[in-house]
Amino acid sequence: MEPVREAEEISNIAFGYIASKALFAALHINVFTLLAKGPLTAADIAAKTSVPENRVTTLVTVLLSLGLLIKVSEGFENSPGAASFLSRGAKYDFSDYLRYQVDRQMFPFMADLEAVMSGNTAPDAIDSYSKWMADPAEAKLYSDSQHSGSLGPARSLVRMLDLSGPQTMLDVAGGTGAFAITFCEANPDLTATVVDFPNVASLGEKYVADAGLSDRVIFAAEDALQGDWPQDRDFVLMSYLFSGVPGDAIPDLARRAFAALKPGGCYIVHDFIVDDDRTGPPLAALWQLQHMTFTPDAKSVTPGWLSGVLTGVGFGDVETNDLIPGMTRVMMARKPDG
Repeated sequence: MEPVREAEEISNIAFGYIASKALFAALHINVFTLLAKGPLTAADIAAKTSVPENRVTTLVTVLLSLGLLIKVSEGFENSPGAASFLSRGAKYDFSDYLRYQVDRQMFPFMADLEAVMSGNTAPDAIDSYSKWMADPAEAKLYSDSQHSGSLGPARSLVRMLDLSGPQTMLDVAGGTGAFAITFCEANPDLTATVVDFPNVASLGEKYVADAGLSDRVIFAAEDALQGDWPQDRDFVLMSYLFSGVPGDAIPDLARRAFAALKPGGCYIVHDFIVDDDRTGPPLAALWQLQHMTFTPDAKSVTPGWLSGVLTGVGFGDVETNDLIPGMTRVMMARKPDG
């Protein structure tokens, strides 16, 4: 039985792509949002989505087998996880992040993985965020979906920090400002500068205005790797930056963060970080691999390696915590006083 069990596990991994596409298809036709209003049959879903019933039946069968739906006498209803995270308008909804950024942008890059591994990528292949975000349409799709996906982690991060009193924040490659907005909402005396590409910054200014924070969150519209950063900050945050840059850029980013902080200031790195022994977590490892498809020189970061980088540039009190369990970690370090 053991070889059969192993073959089943290998098949599950191989067919993970199909399971992912089933989830994305369900999001695109609003299955989880429809079910948020109450149980529906496959025929009901077909009528509401204008998708033929046989196709809906096949799809919901997959969703049921994956644990995303629950069978009830009236048809199907959302699982607790789907209700919390996949229904539009739910408190922890990040469906747009999955529906647009992961499905429409990230997945197509994976078709180039073999070429990336062998070094046979085309000369014009995407190899940096700067190239990617220079396209206004791609920048909008990526940034809008990333904003929705960052709000939950931002709320979790705020709970780990002491945000009392007047504080200043620098959010490097901070996208549309989801973290800066959340920090400012938690502390009425905090102000923030977000550094990101012009196409991203213009989108972020709208989110900030909608949050009523235009007087406290400002954008520096430039490549975060190249431009000058504001100095004398209490916090410097880099979320999802290290996984999207060449590995040899990371030590310089840490040095620049050290220079931008006040004595006693806190440097925060949030990213996909795998265990030192590289046994997982699987989701963090998979995301690192995905990012490598458009940044071939990206590094698979571990806590031990990054802690060495941080202490090497002068930081102390390095600590590591889970942020999104099984997927992302947050590493924090202090610039010594005096």
